[in-house]
Amino acid sequence: MSKRVLIITYYWPPSGGSGVQRWLKFAKYLPETGWEPVIFTPENPDFDLKDESLLKQIPKNLEVLKFPIWEPYQLLNKIRGKKETHPGRLLEQKEKSWLERAAIWARANLLVPDPRIFWVKPSVKFLSDLVEKGHFDAIITTGPPHSMHLIGLELKRKTGIRWIADFRDPWSGWEFLDTLPMSSSVRKKHLALEKSVLSEADEVITISPTFQDDLSKLGNRDIRLLTNGFDSDDLPAGFKRKAKKSGELHLVYTGIIDSIRNPIPLLKAMKEEFETTSDQVKMTFVGRVSDSVKSFVQEDSWLSKSVDFAGYVSHGEVFDFYEKADALVLILTDTKNAKGNIPGKVFEYLATGLPILALGDPAGDTAKILSEAGSGKVIYHTAHTKIQITLRELTDRSESVDSISTIDRFTRKNLTIQLAQILDGNPIS
Repeated sequence: MSKRVLIITYYWPPSGGSGVQRWLKFAKYLPETGWEPVIFTPENPDFDLKDESLLKQIPKNLEVLKFPIWEPYQLLNKIRGKKETHPGRLLEQKEKSWLERAAIWARANLLVPDPRIFWVKPSVKFLSDLVEKGHFDAIITTGPPHSMHLIGLELKRKTGIRWIADFRDPWSGWEFLDTLPMSSSVRKKHLALEKSVLSEADEVITISPTFQDDLSKLGNRDIRLLTNGFDSDDLPAGFKRKAKKSGELHLVYTGIIDSIRNPIPLLKAMKEEFETTSDQVKMTFVGRVSDSVKSFVQEDSWLSKSVDFAGYVSHGEVFDFYEKADALVLILTDTKNAKGNIPGKVFEYLATGLPILALGDPAGDTAKILSEAGSGKVIYHTAHTKIQITLRELTDRSESVDSISTIDRFTRKNLTIQLAQILDGNPIS
């Protein structure tokens, strides 16, 4: 008889992004391990990115419990008369109204740990009865938003159910918090809440070795590593990389470009290396790109002809761009969390077999994964000459290179087997 696990997540289709795919894929493969997943997620969330195509990937027999949520952004949007009021976007704006500045201050100092805090108490009240009646054998909370962990904390205290906390990003040490005008007393509150979660959860898992080490030191306990991965089923039937020609280079980047992901060093190196040559070099950004980067490109005659902004597309459509690419680009964060930054798309990039050029920390976790797979390299954002040399090497290649050794350990199915072992209380084999 299958055991049941309740997965508490804010992000769920039609929301887009790697955080959604992480638990969508675990839910897909968990039944094969003897665990029946049940999803608990908001009924009316305020998603920043949507991908309606992911709705088709929800397993038909998966039980999804949706519960209403109230978020302060909804009120602020009405006052402003605008649809988008996410802190990241507000922080990127050069000009901010008094209301927007007040909203950022309130986000930093009143909404702890995040704006989804108002969902905690009603969710605990709703779920407590189900847990106490034995509907579930375990619960999993995944953050950010880290309010999800507070739901798990209260359910653990009330019922004693086995609880696993999944940290997709740090909490008190999260670089995003550094961008907010936060008081020292509020920072201490974040740290206290985080320590409660780390000490009271039965297991804590995270996505990278660096985050694993940091959380271990904070909580004075063992932390399990469970990276993101790729699903072989996502590769379209007949997926084929384009034939590579010398003197041509089409770079493709997929994902978000924001205030902590800066592609401008790569664009400058690309312009300097190829502007006066006959090489056919171009770059395509697939996803949401900050206005500052778009302006930088549009103000330069050569870059404006060589760089394309495709905008946000569905996950399925991303593979169309992979098929047209000669190499894939990663823009890692250049912040204090950079070493542990492993974007979810790294593993999908690996699955394509295309060479990967990344800007970031050469000693970071992503660099180690790429090196072990033989799939690419990570170069410091400031290493201008090295970026140019790598671009030239990629351009001069006359054929595609199969650079992957073994990446089976990153398949969603194998990662789910590891998750089941954690749920069972067993060491990962």
